Amino acid sequence: MNEELKTTFEILEVWQESRKLRIEISQLVKGFPDEEKYRLVDQMIRAARSVSGNIAEGHGRYHFQENIQFCRRARGSLSELLDHLYVALDEKHINEEKFNHLREKCLHLVQMVNEHIESLSRQKHAHSASGHPHNTTHPTNPSHPSKAPGGKGSKQDGAKRV
Repeated sequence: MNEELKTTFEILEVWQESRKLRIEISQLVKGFPDEEKYRLVDQMIRAARSVSGNIAEGHGRYHFQENIQFCRRARGSLSELLDHLYVALDEKHINEEKFNHLREKCLHLVQMVNEHIESLSRQKHAHSASGHPHNTTHPTNPSHPSKAPGGKGSKQDGAKRV
């Protein structure tokens, strides 16, 4: 693997799978009626893009807690997308088989995001236990300490929710 890619979001399986879902949703909505273009189609595309985008942005924050927050947003976008799939089914834009396939993909991705959040949380707590409670580093790039704007270390949210 290219050395440059080892520290980017592109290595994350959860991002890779969210990218596949985004592409599948984009292809799917091309067959929806024109009157849905600025309604359901736009919402589905935005929700699917939000999943992969939030995973990527969180990874780029170089701070465990911020990364976790962006993953939670990605998880929320998956729930939103699932609701849009129900609308597509109810409005007869997709059949039951397609709905079930995409529903399973969404639920699998929720599970992957949850596992990623749990992994980040464990890394955050392990790092904090090592004596660096307010200066966390990126999980795949420990040479980049997290800094808030202005060069000061950022405080961590002590919440243990995942």
